[in-house]
This record gives sequence, C-alpha cells and structure tokens, in this order.
Amino acid sequence: MTTPALLCRQLIKTFDGTRALDGLDLSVEPGTIFGLLGPNGSGKTTTIRTSLGIYKPDGGSVHLLGSPDPLAVRRQTGYLPEERGLYARMKLHEQLAFLASIRGLSAAESARRASAWLDRVGLGARAESLTRELSKGNQQKVQFAAAVIHDPDLVVLDEPFSGLDPINSRLLKDLILEQRAKGTTVILSTHRMEEVEALCEAICLVYHGRAVLSGRLRDIKAKYGRNTIAVEHGGGPGVLNQIRGVQACDDGGREVRLRLEPDADPRAVMRAVLDRVDVSSMRLDEPRIEDIYLETVGAAEPRP
Repeated sequence: MTTPALLCRQLIKTFDGTRALDGLDLSVEPGTIFGLLGPNGSGKTTTIRTSLGIYKPDGGSVHLLGSPDPLAVRRQTGYLPEERGLYARMKLHEQLAFLASIRGLSAAESARRASAWLDRVGLGARAESLTRELSKGNQQKVQFAAAVIHDPDLVVLDEPFSGLDPINSRLLKDLILEQRAKGTTVILSTHRMEEVEALCEAICLVYHGRAVLSGRLRDIKAKYGRNTIAVEHGGGPGVLNQIRGVQACDDGGREVRLRLEPDADPRAVMRAVLDRVDVSSMRLDEPRIEDIYLETVGAAEPRP
C-alpha cells in the first residue's frame, strides 16, 4: 500500500483555550493535487502549518513524506503562504537565488534556477526589480516560483490564485499541472471552487477543525448522482422558481441550475421548464463542488 504524502491522525491544535483543530483526520495520496477546503476560520491554515512543522500539535500525529517529524523533510517540501513572505527590499533574482540556496542548492544552481523561473513566470526582464515594486499578482508569481524552485516532493499552496488576473490564473494552473506531471504532490487551499473542479483529484472539507467531507472528487460526486438540471434560457430572472420537484434554484444569470428533490422525475422537471421558457440548452448534470460544499457546511452548522 502506498505511503501517503501527508497523513494526519486525530490532530489537535489549541490557541488560547480554543481548539483550531479538533481531532482532524487527513490523508493525501502521493502525486495528486489535493484540495483543502473550508470557510474562513475553519482550520485550513492551521492544518497546513501544523503539517509542515511550523506549529507543534497538541495531540494526534503528523507523518509528512513518511516522516513523523515534518522538519526532518523540510527541504523536500515547498510552501506558498496566504500572507506573502517575500523580502520587500530584495531584487527578484537575488531573492529567488537566496531561497533556493537555503533549500540546499549550490550558488551556481540557485542562480541558474532563479533566472529560469523568472522567465517561466514572465518576469525575466524584471530580475533586478525590488519585490515591493511589483503588483500583488506578480509578487504571487514570484512566491510560487520560490515554493517550487528546489523541486520539492510536496508543495503546499495556500490561496495561490489571490491577486491574479485571468491570464496569470491560467499560467498558474498550467504550472501546478506541470508539478503534478513531474510526480510532485500538490496540496491546494483555495476558496475558488472553479479551480478545485479543474485541478483537484481529491478534497477534504474542514469545518470547525474537523474533516466533514473527504475523498476522491469523482467518488464524492457519484454519491450525489446526476441530481441537477442546468438550463440556459432567454427568460428573465426568477422565471424558473417554484417548479414541482425542484429543491433549490440557483439563478446565475446566464445559467440556472435546478437541484432536484431526491424522488423527483427529471423528465417531468424538464417538461415544466420547456413550458415556461425558450431554452437554449438543457442538461442533466452532477452537482458542482460548490453546491456540495454549501450543502455540507450547512448540514454541519449547529442548529439553534
């Protein structure tokens, strides 16, 4: 059986008497892109920092790349924190070369990789610029380069798409997929559900410091089945509200998604839609991860 790239068992972390992690279980297969999801304050960043050895757990265990001591394998890991950790007054090339060198690379190799990565993220012409002179999006690209410049076996990306425009978001997605193609394990923490759909093979949804949903994404979706009708139509907003057999109507403007009740007949709902509006397209679909996320978090919320 393959050793997980990250294995957390009954992980506990407390701050000032409050449990940020409350018996968290987590397992990440090597060579995959794994999504770590959850609302603000749910424990995602604490999970990351405890897994990497930045925080010491108050209970439970962490095995990172097979080691019970995350700090023992720190040169085999990369980390892009949510808060930018670059040196504002250092030049880009100097900074990347320095960060590569403290990961164990020689001075010559560090300099070579710094130049190569600046070219890769479209900043080769700004190698002598100071970090503080860059936009937030360009700083984020440099920080990604810093996280992977030493070819880690595992890289953790905490909100990596923050501040990126669509072009640079596409570039970053390509770079993440390149990491996976090389066999690198990628743990991705993000609020952007469309990126989770596009990139992640497995997820863990953390809520109040516990894992409330985890597994391979295709298996999670299969449990829900094709329970959603996606409709593009020329009618106005709200025209598909209150159709028999529809549990929830998500009117996104161009597309409306109708989530069916468990015993609803999809064909009957489709006929009702056709009776109300002129349809451009209509399909029976799996739920989006965003829908599953919202339903799971809502079910986990304590009732008054």
